[in-house]
Amino acid sequence: MCGISGIIGPNTKEAELQKMLQAQKHRGPDHTGNFIDPGFAAIGHNRLSIIDLSPEANEPFVDNSERYVLTFNGEIYNYKELKDELKSFYGFRTASDTEVLLAAFIKWGKECLQRLNGMFSFAIWDSSEKKLFAARDRFGVKPFYYSEVNKHLYFSSEIKTLKNVIFDTPPNLKVWANYFSFGSYGLPEETFYNNIKQLPGGYLLEYSEGRVRLEKWYDFVSRVQNKRSGSSIEQAKAEYLELLKDSIKLRFRADVPVAFNISGGVDSSLLLALVNMFEDKQQMHAYSFYTGDERYDELPWVEQMISTTQNPLHKVLFSASEVQINAIKMSREQDEPFGGIPTMAYSKIFEQAHADGVKVLLDGQGMDEQWAGYDYYQTSGSIIQGTGKNSPFRMHVLNPEFAALAQKTKYPEPFDNRLQNLQFRDLFYTKLPRALRFNDRVSMTYSTELREPFLDYRLVEFAFSQPEDYKIKNGVGKYMLREILKPLVPSTISYAPKRPLQTPQREWLSKELKAFVEKQLLHLKITSATDWFDHEEIQKEWKKYLAGDNTSSFHVWQWVNTALLL
Repeated sequence: MCGISGIIGPNTKEAELQKMLQAQKHRGPDHTGNFIDPGFAAIGHNRLSIIDLSPEANEPFVDNSERYVLTFNGEIYNYKELKDELKSFYGFRTASDTEVLLAAFIKWGKECLQRLNGMFSFAIWDSSEKKLFAARDRFGVKPFYYSEVNKHLYFSSEIKTLKNVIFDTPPNLKVWANYFSFGSYGLPEETFYNNIKQLPGGYLLEYSEGRVRLEKWYDFVSRVQNKRSGSSIEQAKAEYLELLKDSIKLRFRADVPVAFNISGGVDSSLLLALVNMFEDKQQMHAYSFYTGDERYDELPWVEQMISTTQNPLHKVLFSASEVQINAIKMSREQDEPFGGIPTMAYSKIFEQAHADGVKVLLDGQGMDEQWAGYDYYQTSGSIIQGTGKNSPFRMHVLNPEFAALAQKTKYPEPFDNRLQNLQFRDLFYTKLPRALRFNDRVSMTYSTELREPFLDYRLVEFAFSQPEDYKIKNGVGKYMLREILKPLVPSTISYAPKRPLQTPQREWLSKELKAFVEKQLLHLKITSATDWFDHEEIQKEWKKYLAGDNTSSFHVWQWVNTALLL
């Protein structure tokens, strides 16, 4: 887990590359390196050492022929198996997955991507052909941003890295208008800023002679359609459980301590139960945040689960008094709007893990999308969990000219049924891309690698292709997953309902954080976004919120977050 950056084109300046590397140094504090091909390319890397901690594995990594140069962010979990395939072809000099990735590209070209099981974004410079090849993992776990400016291609792991050297990056008004109108965070190739794009998950990029070419390398739809089978639920459970075990086993490959995050839900409870099949319980530390508000805290479920497994548990308190400074910090690190107080509370886990010397954490992200766990799969088809029929948006506070820029996205519907089309939307366009971006920035802020065992592509494809009644039964989502978990944990956990709210955000905003919110609403008037809003209408909505109209707090957080970002 690291930071990548580069500039391709004539007159590349090493000083610019150094500015980029400095902007994302938190992503890789263990080593900062660069490779300069004068007049053609400047490639940079910030390293967080996880596999093969030796200096020989530092990046940018140059192959034995000295033709290819790799900068890589992420992990190739099946690198040992690939290395066995490649050792007769390539003379390895490190024990890193980095060198395996580069050897795989040299051997198989872009087809190497189909063989990789991991999370990754990387770029390989061909110093002979003067071409760049870059790719992003199937679901976009690891970020890849790029800009084309003055016949140069700039790329990086974070938006702020590009903004450090590219100054013409005004807000992308359509994306912002959609955010306020529909709660969306942009399409896979978009960001909240003009002139900064992202490579979508499952795509590759080639750049030569001043031209960018994108290609979709991962065809999820055809892979799922080819997987349909008539397995009984018992057969499906057994097959999925074996895949789960293998996925978790692969994600323990590290030369540094590994721990995991736990909430009281089905997903992280299953992760904990399976992790303990492979690891000594006393060695596997668990982290969970709480706020001290029993209406929202998941500690009772967490402690019930931990009481059955006896893993050491680190309970991390997040209080209202920490929000102001954390909101400022997280806005700076996220670069784009993020998920409010729950995201800040989640960040405390990584802060504590870093202080404890833990470099890798496992998380349970991805199960709701593949097993249909969100409430709206059975009701509205919204993209906001837990809001029911109440709209979380306040479009009437937007100036009409700005509001008119919003265009409700029509998402692709490649499947013949509503449920799979909603799941597809959430996997590639809405829920998962947003969560993965939040999580990447939160973990890397504290120089910590986050691994997502449930996003192994084999698991996602298998679960997605299962019949609807394996996913939802008698109004209960994630049915088959709960059945797998049932013999492993107390029934109060395996059939616990999905809980969308984890912090007292709505109460804090109107009470403990009232002055902070009002300060940001004033600040909003002097940002570049001031003309987007009717500030009198915002004040009316704020007064209604203080008076108890607080079914949703999302609109208030949107205004606060925008003031902090802009």
